[in-house]
Amino acid sequence: MKPYEVTLEIAGHTAMWTRPDTGDCPVSYPAPTFSAVQGIFKAICWGPAVDIVPFKVNVCKPLHFHSYATNYNGPLKKSGTEGAYQFLATVLSDVCYQMYAYVYPARKKEGLPDKALAWDKKTTSPGHAYAAIFERRIRTGKCFTMPFLGWKEFTPSYFGTFRKDTRIQEDINTVLPSMLREVFPEGYNSPCQFTYDQNVRIERGVLQYSLKGREAVND
Repeated sequence: MKPYEVTLEIAGHTAMWTRPDTGDCPVSYPAPTFSAVQGIFKAICWGPAVDIVPFKVNVCKPLHFHSYATNYNGPLKKSGTEGAYQFLATVLSDVCYQMYAYVYPARKKEGLPDKALAWDKKTTSPGHAYAAIFERRIRTGKCFTMPFLGWKEFTPSYFGTFRKDTRIQEDINTVLPSMLREVFPEGYNSPCQFTYDQNVRIERGVLQYSLKGREAVND
């Protein structure tokens, strides 16, 4: 059975899809990670009783990397030091992406909130219901929480349905030897566990995520 599909377009002045292997001065991937796309869809319509599985992203603006500096005074600062320290990063500027995902009933329901379990119990087709709610919200500009482009301070200049004048950057071709996939692969309220995809390709401006066995399964 064909899965239920949801799509959105998102654009912004700055984005940061952090590569974990770049250390104290992080560098952005050219496109969002699997989990970052999940987070953007969930920001529009959050539903722990369904699994959001991204399968494609179109890169719709040229890639421009630039230096970004901010003062950090958060919990990861070295103990015993006073004041903030300057945090340097390499981010993307003027970005636009078209995102695609499939919606499935949640495979793991243990630990879900009572409201989510009640919704799941009374809903005969959770994937279909979520997709319908999502489409209504994306058309009206509503969201559960404000989506962001990697870091919370990088809010979008646009998010919504695909715009007619948006074009895929077909001259972008690259291979990412290793790309972060998920931090919580077991779903809602699960322990942290970093997972990666290898040899991720962006071909003619399109990145395809692995579906890992969920290609044609749905409720």
